[in-house]
Amino acid sequence: MKQSKLSLKWLEVFLLTARSGAVQEAAREAGLSVSTVSHHLRSLEDTLGMSLFDHARRPLRLTPTGAVFHRYVEEALWLLRKAETELRSGALSETRELSLGLIEDFDSEIGPELARSLAAGMPRCRFRHLTRPSHEILTLLRHQEIDIGIAARPQFDPEDLIERPLMREPFALAVPEGDTTPPEDYLAGRSPRPLLRYSSNQFMAGQIEQQLRRLHVTVDGRFEFESNQTLMSMVAEGDGWAITTPLNYIRARPLHRQIALVPFPAKGFARYLSVYTTETAADPVVNSVVGTLRRLIAERAIQPAVERMPWLEGQFRLLPEAPAAESE
Repeated sequence: MKQSKLSLKWLEVFLLTARSGAVQEAAREAGLSVSTVSHHLRSLEDTLGMSLFDHARRPLRLTPTGAVFHRYVEEALWLLRKAETELRSGALSETRELSLGLIEDFDSEIGPELARSLAAGMPRCRFRHLTRPSHEILTLLRHQEIDIGIAARPQFDPEDLIERPLMREPFALAVPEGDTTPPEDYLAGRSPRPLLRYSSNQFMAGQIEQQLRRLHVTVDGRFEFESNQTLMSMVAEGDGWAITTPLNYIRARPLHRQIALVPFPAKGFARYLSVYTTETAADPVVNSVVGTLRRLIAERAIQPAVERMPWLEGQFRLLPEAPAAESE
């Protein structure tokens, strides 16, 4: 068999550059210097004896020959990753490495239990748990930097990823305990307290703003928070109110006596959480993560929340494992 002179690193750098259209961005993603990436690309083109990029254009564009080569390289590297994953995960107990990306909603109640349960079932596995916003988790998956991601479903389905539906939670109002303001008065701007918003770079914040626009609601909100705990602390102190979800309320357990979670006083809307993977993820591992998550969410989140707030019955729930369209 004729041995290829092509380096695997050259091919990986080629794909990164084709995706970003910039050597600088490819260097950042690969953790290499710009000069090293340029050297790899030059070596690849010299070995093939052809130009893969139109170097006169910015952003860089593939030549027709480069586009054909890209298709084959992408498929070949996907097969290599798939083979490596299956070999490492042929049996769950033999899994060697697993990288998980979780949204912050799970960091206190469910994340630690998930880690302990998986560690017991995968005694030889080295785990890496990252906590990121949903949009960053999906990006990490696309870049093959994590194996499995738990994130909020974005407005448009990420067709390049595999989705396993997990749970639905309705949006609600978080108000200071004892406040006698009717819930509808908050949306009508008749509360002296301001709306405390989540950071605009979060999927959840965009979903809330979109619903307010649909309802033609304009509410003054001078404060925007990335931290759920800070936002909930301000609600507890009577400094404002928020549109949030049961999971975010559950995370603020020390403040429960100071915060009331009440139904959204207009057309309801909900947030959907799913487990996302790429096609290279090993099914036994994904099934184990999904099964453990579903059990923990039911035990640690849904059951206690419904017992405390019966109006959540049927609204705060696990989703069928097969995707299904729902109407609000």
